[in-house]
Amino acid sequence: MDVIYILDILGTFAFAVSGALVASDKKFDLFGVLIIAFVTAVGGGMLRDLLINAHPINWIGDLNYLYTIFIAVITTILFKSKILPLSKTMFLFDTVGLGVFTLLGLQKGLSYNLHPIIALIMGMTSAVFGGVLRDVLTNKVPLIFEKEIYAFACLAGGIVFLILKSLHVDNQLNFMIAVSVVVVIRVIAVKFHLELPKIKDDIFTKSNK
Repeated sequence: MDVIYILDILGTFAFAVSGALVASDKKFDLFGVLIIAFVTAVGGGMLRDLLINAHPINWIGDLNYLYTIFIAVITTILFKSKILPLSKTMFLFDTVGLGVFTLLGLQKGLSYNLHPIIALIMGMTSAVFGGVLRDVLTNKVPLIFEKEIYAFACLAGGIVFLILKSLHVDNQLNFMIAVSVVVVIRVIAVKFHLELPKIKDDIFTKSNK
């Protein structure tokens, strides 16, 4: 079992816990919590695989994802009061998972001979759309549409990966560097409350003031 796979499983666990916590706060029953945790953890990768017609779909081809989600849900139910104070630790796992999912999705897109730009979008889809589906199903405005630099960090890490790949940097080293870029951007954005600009006025509105 290599380091990248271990990080993938840790990211899946963190995403599943975040989904389970949201569902629990919404007073969902056990089945609802399981579904939201599942969608959060593997929804992005599943959507990616459906878009590029990749089979078997991520969690179908590797039952460890399902086992990880189940363990995450049970852990959340049993230790919710202990997990909540560990928000910084969970944020770190979640952020590492974000970077790993981005790069795994990007690499899978490239392995299917997609154009690098499309593969980059597939990487971002892998990383963020589980959270989007979670928020939609729990009647929230998706985080990536409202605040915080989230998807942009994925795109930045993916671009770094593609640049280093074109320079023939060792793949595993390239992977770690690109994931680090995602983590650093995400941590800085949250620490300093950085957000992408919002559209408020157009050029005509400003000119009339």
